[in-house]
Amino acid sequence: MREEKKNVATEKIENISAFEPQIIGIGILLAVLSAIICMQIIGKVGVTPNTSLIGAIFAMLLARIPLASMTKFRSLERQNLLQTIVSGAGFSAANCGFIAVGILYGIGKAEYIMPMAVGCIVGTGISVIVVGRLFDSKIFPAHGAWPSGVATASAIQAGDEGGKKGKRLIEGLALGVLGSYLKIPMAGIGIVFIANIFSMAGLGIGLILRGYSTAIFNGFDMGASNIPQGIMIGAGGVALIQSLFIIFKDKKKTADEEKADAGITVSAGSAKKTIFTSFGAYALGAVLTATVTGIMSGMDPAKMVVWVLWAAFSSTVAMMLVGMAAMHSGWFPAFAITTIFMTLGIFMGFEPLPLAVLTGYIGSSGPCFADMGYDLKTGWILRGKGGDRERELYGRKQQVIIEFIGVVIGILVVMFFALMFMKQDIMPPISKVFATAVSAGADTAILKELLVWAVPGAAIQIIFGNKMVGVLFATGLLLNNPTYGIAVLIAVVVRMIFGTKFMEVRDAGFIAGDGLFGFFSNVLKAFF
Repeated sequence: MREEKKNVATEKIENISAFEPQIIGIGILLAVLSAIICMQIIGKVGVTPNTSLIGAIFAMLLARIPLASMTKFRSLERQNLLQTIVSGAGFSAANCGFIAVGILYGIGKAEYIMPMAVGCIVGTGISVIVVGRLFDSKIFPAHGAWPSGVATASAIQAGDEGGKKGKRLIEGLALGVLGSYLKIPMAGIGIVFIANIFSMAGLGIGLILRGYSTAIFNGFDMGASNIPQGIMIGAGGVALIQSLFIIFKDKKKTADEEKADAGITVSAGSAKKTIFTSFGAYALGAVLTATVTGIMSGMDPAKMVVWVLWAAFSSTVAMMLVGMAAMHSGWFPAFAITTIFMTLGIFMGFEPLPLAVLTGYIGSSGPCFADMGYDLKTGWILRGKGGDRERELYGRKQQVIIEFIGVVIGILVVMFFALMFMKQDIMPPISKVFATAVSAGADTAILKELLVWAVPGAAIQIIFGNKMVGVLFATGLLLNNPTYGIAVLIAVVVRMIFGTKFMEVRDAGFIAGDGLFGFFSNVLKAFF
């Protein structure tokens, strides 16, 4: 224990920069590798791995290389910075850049891939900066669940400390790998013991209703309807209002509220400013994207103004909703939320090319917000959970810097390899879905269905307050994975009966084991 305290004290004195030669040098190499692998996986398998955990494993392995030059990586904060750039590059390449340029390729506009990638750097980069400024505020508190971030921090700490914690992690890892091999969603089970139990119950119920809708509703396939999207619109709209109310309300605080606020490093005023600024930044980014892609010259001025305002509004709201879902449950329904704004954009009368650019731009705003939130949660835990305010703020800034570098690397990798991959028919499935939708045109019946089902979505979100139950219920309805839903609800019942203590660290192992098995099995599927 004495030695551990001594190490912590040493790390408090040493401010570790993202620009340390070893960190940035090795980080760039691993970031490029992560981006290429994640592009290959999402193009062939349709999913992306938990890049935060993969980055952590790389960092932990480097720390154990018996070379003097690698001893610096025994620092948990250096491991966190390395993990952050690897995660940012893989996530931005697969979930932002490759999907966005794939839409353009899907509608036969391959010549717009390069300028669309520029727009992705702008949209994704803004989200990274915004989450860095909103993390540890009232709406995105550092003590929030952020399950993947907790899992990554637990893995790094257990690997460093060993002992009982290390044993529990290994037990969880083994069960996570074994369960994943047997097709049991171990990550979902582990997340239940970290995340908000109400939101996870909502997610589980939604997954089951969607997955078994034909059996439950006498042959009606909910997935073939627009009910899930409508419920998400209603729940998401209310969730956004609830979040804004949290930071804008001005009332007398209770003693407990004042105590909770005392540890927050981002004030309500600063959060307000960041949200308003993000809208302006996304508007400017939309103008830049419209300019470099050339769509500005094809629209009349009035339509262009509407396009820019809708791009800014949609990107800001999508970023916030994806972030809230990720914080509460570990799920981030980025594609589903993008689909909603794209659909509404169709009814605004945008032509296929401007609509495809709009969809790619909006889609780039959410995923890395969630990924950065997880990585900041990991860093917050490793830096002592905010015990040293100055150290926490400095470390958080370094993470934002290195994640931003990772994002740029990820999108640049997309610029170089996307066309080559797509010519080999290696393309994200969701890009094909978006491309088909933007080419299909509007159907007023769809708009009516969305508005009708927005009402129950809003009601559910209102009833359960700011626990994000409505949004997570809608997320479940948007995903076709009933097995995951069953596992989540069983885990919810177990948690209600036995609590969470027996699963401490093991829950992170479940998530890590599931992620590692998924990563390596998907690599094999993608490359062989």
